[in-house]
Amino acid sequence: MKFGGLLTAVLLLAALGGAVYWSNHKHAADALKTPPDTTIRLVNVPEDQVREVRLIHANTPPVVLARDGKTWRITQPENLAADQDTVSGLLAAITTLSADSLVEEKAANLHSFGLDAPALQVELALKNGKTDTVRFGADAPANTGEYVSLADAKVYIVPSSTRSSLDKTVADLRDKRLLTFDPEKLARIRLVAGATAPIEFGKNAQGDWQILQPKPLRADGGQVDELVRKLKEARLTAPAKAAGVKVATAQVTDASGTQTLEVRKDAAGKFYATSSVVSGVYSIADDLGLSKKLDDFRNKKVFDFGFSDPVKIETGTFTVEKKGEKWISNGKEKNAGAVQSLIDKLRDLSATAFLPKATGTPVMTLSVTTGKRVENVAIQSTSATRDSEVYQLDPKNVTDIQNAVAAVQR
Repeated sequence: MKFGGLLTAVLLLAALGGAVYWSNHKHAADALKTPPDTTIRLVNVPEDQVREVRLIHANTPPVVLARDGKTWRITQPENLAADQDTVSGLLAAITTLSADSLVEEKAANLHSFGLDAPALQVELALKNGKTDTVRFGADAPANTGEYVSLADAKVYIVPSSTRSSLDKTVADLRDKRLLTFDPEKLARIRLVAGATAPIEFGKNAQGDWQILQPKPLRADGGQVDELVRKLKEARLTAPAKAAGVKVATAQVTDASGTQTLEVRKDAAGKFYATSSVVSGVYSIADDLGLSKKLDDFRNKKVFDFGFSDPVKIETGTFTVEKKGEKWISNGKEKNAGAVQSLIDKLRDLSATAFLPKATGTPVMTLSVTTGKRVENVAIQSTSATRDSEVYQLDPKNVTDIQNAVAAVQR
């Protein structure tokens, strides 16, 4: 009997343990299940099927956006270029519009929801000839959202942020760029500031910026790129009444043609701009960089090889050339560390100023080969000459290069 009772207790305990395990396992599995989506899709239209968007506000002219090929334009209340990113965000919001809940299946009185005279009505004209309409009414109680309706009498609640993503004015939607050139296809930049000679930039065969006017000079690519960036980011603000006096003009030429930005300054020191792209006068920041001088855009680095490593260095009386992983001169291997030290000093060699002619006593001529590029520079004790350009040098840097060359020759 004792054995039978013990067996029964063991079986009961096992059954109880199994039940507890099954219950815990079921609860864990239930917790991993994705809760059902309770949102209600109100609009489900592919963006590429929308040909026109109408934003209708009470007591103001409607704002109409129309597809123009692959881009969008504002066609009403005036014909303007549209900001493509802003329009894209608006389309993404309206073509996937969902509601949190259905309030009324068939509302008898839309006035109580603010939908009889909606604050905003959005109409989507589709390529198939149909039109989807969404009306935005009053705020729902307790900040739970906003009331909306479609073409029928159903009333829904959508999140409070929905209308703000769609309620756009012409000022919100228009392209605010003062210049619309493509930086990747930019071929020429012409800058005129005050009474100084025009500065013109163009790209060489390697795609590097060069100064073309007032005479051919090496350009600091970083400085020119910064000018391009600021011109590209120049944005219109509210129209200005004062035009001021012209202080600078920038012209940019890409594959589509030439665009012009004219900068003016009034008696109070405020800056304004007019553009060939948009009509009107607009206030702008004073940091476009149009007041920079020629020397600000010149390349102060004496050598152009930058982060690339040369394969041959000649001094007129001495040549060292890379063969495989070794540096060879007159059939003898040279110390790689000494050669690298020389390369680093040549790479860092920069002008402290630009000179009309060479100064100091001749020191050496340097010919540096990197790939197919060969750079020839004459070094003096206080200057360097490259083609028609003369750079003022710190004498200490010249001495350091002399010592580095001597270290390689040992």
